[in-house]
Amino acid sequence: MSFRTAEPALKDVLDGIASGQIQLPDFQRGWVWDDNHIRSLIASLSLSYPIGAVMFLEAGGVPFKPRLFAGVNLQPAPAPKTLVLDGQQRLTSMYLALRSGQPVPTRTEKGANIRRLYFLDMTQCLDESADREDAVLSLPETLQVTSDFGRKVDLDVRTPDLQYDQRLFPVALLFDIQGFMAWESGFSAHHQFAAEAMQFMQRFRNEIWLRFQQFKVPAIELTQDTPREAVCQVFEKVNTGGVTLTVFELMTATFAADEFNLRDDWEARQERLTAKHDVLTAVDGTSFLTAVTLLASYRRHKVQSTPVSCKRADVLKLPLVDFKALESDLEKGFKRAAELLAEEKIFDDRSLPYATQLIPLSAICAHLADRTTQHGVKQKLLRWYWSGVLGELYGGANETRFAMDIQDVVAWVEGGSEPRTVRDANFAPTRLLSLQSRLAAAYKGLAAVLMKHGGRDFVSGTPIDLNTYFNNAIDIHHVFPRAWCEKQKLPKEKWNSVVNKAPLAAGTNRFISGDAPSVYLARIQKAKQVAPDSLDEFLLSHVIPVPALRSDDFDAFVRQRATALLKLIEQAMGKTIVGRDSEETVKAFGAELSS
Repeated sequence: MSFRTAEPALKDVLDGIASGQIQLPDFQRGWVWDDNHIRSLIASLSLSYPIGAVMFLEAGGVPFKPRLFAGVNLQPAPAPKTLVLDGQQRLTSMYLALRSGQPVPTRTEKGANIRRLYFLDMTQCLDESADREDAVLSLPETLQVTSDFGRKVDLDVRTPDLQYDQRLFPVALLFDIQGFMAWESGFSAHHQFAAEAMQFMQRFRNEIWLRFQQFKVPAIELTQDTPREAVCQVFEKVNTGGVTLTVFELMTATFAADEFNLRDDWEARQERLTAKHDVLTAVDGTSFLTAVTLLASYRRHKVQSTPVSCKRADVLKLPLVDFKALESDLEKGFKRAAELLAEEKIFDDRSLPYATQLIPLSAICAHLADRTTQHGVKQKLLRWYWSGVLGELYGGANETRFAMDIQDVVAWVEGGSEPRTVRDANFAPTRLLSLQSRLAAAYKGLAAVLMKHGGRDFVSGTPIDLNTYFNNAIDIHHVFPRAWCEKQKLPKEKWNSVVNKAPLAAGTNRFISGDAPSVYLARIQKAKQVAPDSLDEFLLSHVIPVPALRSDDFDAFVRQRATALLKLIEQAMGKTIVGRDSEETVKAFGAELSS
């Protein structure tokens, strides 16, 4: 990759946009600047203030699909010589306001759509004490400003004579040399060639108009040998004021060069994926491309012994032919993954511990296909999945783990040794107390494990399934209510931890209120006609120590329930948790957490 610097004249840049020689790569978002931003930009140009550098990419290298700037209508569009990587908003604003000759479709500060034409108040422009932004007028396309519901005309510049009289210059003529000269001659004639008017026009030409003609645009020009991944990285570095360019958008532009609309394809696929599986709303276009790349790399590895990789650079090199060959398998893989998670009581993206783990899970399911329904295969998949969740191994940069896991898990299914993720996963007993909110993957994972264990609602006794989860607004709530705990001055690290929480219906949580457990349990038995033995069964389904809860013995409850939760974690991960009797555990819980 190489680059050069340049300072093209603003006029030449705008002419290039108008002729289609300068275009945008299709991944660039639409033009969004509002009216105030445009006025401020025009004011800066009139003062020769710097407006920031732009970045160009020489066309002909990376096969991006180009598109014309907003306001440029050329049929057919020519092949561009240059693509704009950074500066789209500024260049589009300048082109529309100064060069297009058409009303500018923009927005007010409050987001209302408007169409505007811009004028320079020549008198204010030449007044050094005036605020230059006040000298830039934004007028409706009618060229009239009215008040009193349109009955009073406050400003009218519909004709050149009205513009001459009020000394308001249309900025659309700044780069139209013939139009400017005609307007200049008209101005002088309108004022009967008076010396004051002639001198005034001469000052405007020299001090304002000439600045626009001489304005240079600092530019960095990337040459056409710049690789695709470098374009992505460079775009992100320079686009700090905008929204990060995603791999999906870059690949959309790349595939478009081969007449394949990735965005339309993804939108239709996303609708199919989420039609029956709410959990797949966590999957975006980049995640899907990463999964395709992972599976393509793994299958290539099986044949050629090449390394497995699905890093950004690998996704950006994904050929369209590979995408088309695997996209159907991956769609099925994501659906199989969602069905597997639903069996584990993970129903939506809110309850999903790691969205990133869906990528290798779906690629593995796509590769194994119908084998995922076999009991032995499913149990291995689940052990790997819960090891990743409860071992909290998917919280950082994950592409290396994706590649490792697809190789390890498939090999394990085929009779090999345990995956490294299963082998390396660990859960420290004291971690139970630091799991305080659903921001932690293990927190959400443990809630799902409780639901899978058969957790039943305290009031209705209904087990949680797909229907009750959504219909009853199941969420994670305190067992010893927060209000009661705070009143008793109990340590927050204990009462707000996952040890003191259970998945319950929203209505049940409201009924519990802020009372001591002994009080709300008695109220459930009386008001909801729940027999004590039945209520005890409901509590036990959440591995809640019933005697400790009924006697409001918080400390005993915490120790006993933490012990029971560790047992569920062991069952999910398929391994023994060490440290139950460590000094750290005893200090945190007041006793060992013996199994």
